[in-house]
Amino acid sequence: MTDANATTRSRDLVRMANQIATHFSSFPPDEAVAETAAHIRKFWDPRMRAALFAHADAGGANLHAVAQGAIGLLRSPG
Repeated sequence: MTDANATTRSRDLVRMANQIATHFSSFPPDEAVAETAAHIRKFWDPRMRAALFAHADAGGANLHAVAQGAIGLLRSPG
């Protein structure tokens, strides 16, 4: 994958994660994070999750706070 393709993919994944987070942002904060994480776990391919984690590891630019919390929850054991 070229750098341009990786950048586009990262931007698309951030956009999708933020859309999910925005949908659940009217919920209480802990529930919004949990529901966002559950949606990503259920519907995203493991490669998509891995790319989102890599984006977060690189600073997580433009990630909604709920999406950032969901990433932390997805990474936690259990």
